[in-house]
Amino acid sequence: MFLHRRTPQLPTPEEALKGRPTPEFTVPSRHTVLGNPLLGPYPEGLEIADFALGCFWGAERKFWQRDGVWTTLVGYQGGYTENPAYDEVCSGLTGHTEAVRVVFDPRTVSYPELLKLFWESHDPTQGFRQGNDVGTQYRSAIHTHSPGQAAAAEASREAYQKVLTASGHGKITTEILPAEGRTFWPAEAPHQQYLDKNPAGYCGIGGTGVSCPIGVAPAGE
Repeated sequence: MFLHRRTPQLPTPEEALKGRPTPEFTVPSRHTVLGNPLLGPYPEGLEIADFALGCFWGAERKFWQRDGVWTTLVGYQGGYTENPAYDEVCSGLTGHTEAVRVVFDPRTVSYPELLKLFWESHDPTQGFRQGNDVGTQYRSAIHTHSPGQAAAAEASREAYQKVLTASGHGKITTEILPAEGRTFWPAEAPHQQYLDKNPAGYCGIGGTGVSCPIGVAPAGE
């Protein structure tokens, strides 16, 4: 429905919807596939990664299928509206992007391996869209939870840009920003593990077909 609107652009804080102090819905307690709790606190030794790569229905499935992932949940992140609703995010007036929170065991799957899955599961050069899904809520983003994650994300973006450029693709538009100060707002129950509940449901996730190198050391190491 966004194909007939003006060119998508992010709202300013003043333009954004204000939201509400408390959510209007309850998040399910457990993951329908993995069986683990969706919301923290999580077991000791697990880590959190936040990724946005287009429609979060298909994006979430990419991560829950990966060994070492303890739980996943979808939500809204990177904008201004507190406790947003799905329709508000789709309006383009919240500043949020559709995101997946991945809780993982780094002893089984490393953060760089999750970055590889992130890069290869979508086209990070498309700006405010993924394929036919057009809007600021579909932009590519990584929200990092530590300096180590930030360094790994930056290094992987640089490495992937090189192979994308060599393959004739454009410039990566993915945002890499700290998760601190960018609250992850969980989405409504129907959106959690959507493709498990609706196996024939819509999935707009598709990559470039270009493999992403992993294990690239951050600059200066």
